[in-house]
Amino acid sequence: MRGITQTASPSASPLSSIRRSFGQLDGWAVAAAIIAALAAVPVIAILFSAPEGGMDAIAHLARTVLVSYTLNTLALMGLAGALAAVIGTGCAWLVSAARFPGRGVLAWALVLPLAVPAYIAAYLYADLLDFTGAVQTGLRSATGLDFGEYWFPQIRSLWGGAFVLGIVLYPYVYLLARAAFAAQSLSQFRAARSLGATPSRAFWRVALPAARPAIAGGLALVLMECLADFGVADYFAIPTLSTGVFRTWLAMGDKQAALKLAAMMLVFVVALVALEAATRAGRAESKDARASNEPLVQLSPTGKALATLACAVPVLLGFLIPALHLAGMAVSDTAIGASGDLWSYAGGSLWLGVATAIVCLFAALLLVFARARSQSPAARAAIRVSTLGYALPGALLAVGLLAPLGALDLTLSRFARDSLGYTGGLILTGTSAVLIYALSVRFLTVAYNSVDGGMSKIPPSLDAAARSLGAGPAKVLRRIYAPLLSRSLAAAAALVFIDTVRELPATLILRPFNLETLATRTYRLASDERLVEASIPALILLAAGLLPVLLLMRTPKR
Repeated sequence: MRGITQTASPSASPLSSIRRSFGQLDGWAVAAAIIAALAAVPVIAILFSAPEGGMDAIAHLARTVLVSYTLNTLALMGLAGALAAVIGTGCAWLVSAARFPGRGVLAWALVLPLAVPAYIAAYLYADLLDFTGAVQTGLRSATGLDFGEYWFPQIRSLWGGAFVLGIVLYPYVYLLARAAFAAQSLSQFRAARSLGATPSRAFWRVALPAARPAIAGGLALVLMECLADFGVADYFAIPTLSTGVFRTWLAMGDKQAALKLAAMMLVFVVALVALEAATRAGRAESKDARASNEPLVQLSPTGKALATLACAVPVLLGFLIPALHLAGMAVSDTAIGASGDLWSYAGGSLWLGVATAIVCLFAALLLVFARARSQSPAARAAIRVSTLGYALPGALLAVGLLAPLGALDLTLSRFARDSLGYTGGLILTGTSAVLIYALSVRFLTVAYNSVDGGMSKIPPSLDAAARSLGAGPAKVLRRIYAPLLSRSLAAAAALVFIDTVRELPATLILRPFNLETLATRTYRLASDERLVEASIPALILLAAGLLPVLLLMRTPKR
């Protein structure tokens, strides 16, 4: 037997090397690899299609729109990111290190702007701050000045877009920075103070450097959202890569140019994912974490008033003003009269969200069990690829899917026509299945993180004990995993449902002609300057966004 094994080893060496590299490819690893392959289709399509046309096509884009799209995207990301970093870090430090009136309420209220979709905030602030809006109208009435006799910032501009994105996205920085400040060592800060450092100097030299990885991680998430944004940039007429992909594909019909712009966006995505991963690896909690009720800084009465004001203003700008203005419009006769067909597009959002949630839950369960059951490095790599969709902008996903699916659709329709006598048009393109596919790729990460969090709390010994008593896989799943994962599955389904309902660019590009959702309805009405008629569906989207915010408040450390 030993001789036979030695003789067979040369021919088996390539297979052995593959197994050593990827581990034993069991059924779970194969399932994870299939999901990863499906999730990677848009990216692969962009990478393969973008070089078509050679340098001439790239040079043409560079001479026309690429530079302006890229510079505007960078400027929007930079300005909005800077605003979010300042607000998020400053408020997190005040809430964590000091005590002031209203701190208990403001600590959770500072998360509320995440409930407001950025494109809805853009519609509302444009309505308030435009020349015909309430603010400028009141200013002219109070001062007697006419148009051109006073200066007022232009909201429909790059600066206006950065302001809107910054005030609704800063909670990403706030949440991570607050957790980092709360976990910092009390002894380190006091040591700096005992050496003569002022509170501000101790903050800059001790507290801020220790929290820098968490702040950078939150900033990376803000930049991802700014890169993916379509609604704000489109409404404020800011030519960015996201709006460029949308307009080039749909308005101009130039598929190759759209794919090249999507490839440029992909470069930004890779950089931001790498930044977020690096900051996550650098985050660590202090072993001498202070008690949450012990302030690091003692404020004077004036300082307490200023701290309350500093934390209240972001809540006012990011949530209260948009919510109150929207609610005021929603109770008007015009808004109520325009809501006659509310159930039709609410129904479209409902079934689209439910279908996407079901697909994401099924895929997330397979990935979570693959992570728990498979020892193969290939399974872990597949899970990483499958959960990168959160970083992919909706416009990029849509264009990346339409390119390969269009070619596949032509082949399928030609085969059906020649072999089966099919007389219809394209089979896949323009159907809800493609839209659900794209949304599932984008929001699978949300479902996976929630389900994986629940799975991590289940001891592996429960599974082993049940199997040792003769329980089969189906019974183990029904009697152990289903009850213990029920809350995680419900949370995952709710989060995916809400994200799907609020998604705009992918839905606009991929939806069937007969499908209208709350997001697309709001977009169409607001684009026609019929914001009052759009107020009720917009208010429903804002209210739906409160659920994930409430979940974040309940689990601040996660």
